[in-house]
Amino acid sequence: MSLYQRRGTGIIRLMVQSPRILVTNDDGYTAEGIAALMEALSGVGEVWMVAPDGEQSAVSHALTLERPLRIRSKGPRLFVVDGTPTDCVTLAISSLMKDCPPNLVVSGINRGSNMGVDVHYSGTVSAAFEGVILGVPAIAVSQAVGNGMSWDAAAEVSRELAEWVLRHGLPANTLLNVNVPLAHPKGLRLTTLGVRRYTEGVLEQRDPRGKKIFWIGGGEPVWEPIQGTDFNEVGNDWISVTPLHLDMTASEVLGELAQDPPQWVREHPSV
Repeated sequence: MSLYQRRGTGIIRLMVQSPRILVTNDDGYTAEGIAALMEALSGVGEVWMVAPDGEQSAVSHALTLERPLRIRSKGPRLFVVDGTPTDCVTLAISSLMKDCPPNLVVSGINRGSNMGVDVHYSGTVSAAFEGVILGVPAIAVSQAVGNGMSWDAAAEVSRELAEWVLRHGLPANTLLNVNVPLAHPKGLRLTTLGVRRYTEGVLEQRDPRGKKIFWIGGGEPVWEPIQGTDFNEVGNDWISVTPLHLDMTASEVLGELAQDPPQWVREHPSV
């Protein structure tokens, strides 16, 4: 049986004999990317797929709370959920695999990059974060799209990183966010999140009855060419690996406020 230990904010250490790997995505269980990922990981451990029954892109960390979820079996260790990527990971770890939880969650391979602030919208990254929340190390993998796209490099790096994490573990509350360029990669670089802005955030149109309708994300993003960021390195044909952390505390701002507290930081008198 495979075991992992988690102590405070230290390293999640893995002691693996026959590792279990949970695979999910936000493109749906029939997506080419998840098939390539499962094939790549098949020699690393016992692969389980628990994935949405359809497209769930940009759903972020949504959990389905107001209706029951249904799980369908598609074969040994293959399950489909009528919910979000986060639902899939929750059901897998807390129900389907509860007697022997996974040693690793790998989400992807997403069709399209997840870089910069996009990680906050991404169902792919959020599924990985759900694994981390539930105490399991996780990796999110995304592939840039365009003419000549191949899953080969993304599948290869997924296998390599999965093997490394299973051996070494990851710091608690941390995942690896991986983005693979369209061209053949020059190699792999450690990166920070990139910075982008939108040229047109909302597109307004009219439906056949003349009523207004709106499309979010109508414009192309413009990325800042900042050295060492995921966008910059992927744009220069490198695979980027960005460690992401659950703790979003702005520690520097918190320290500044604590040194010179504004007037709204106070104790209320007892009534």
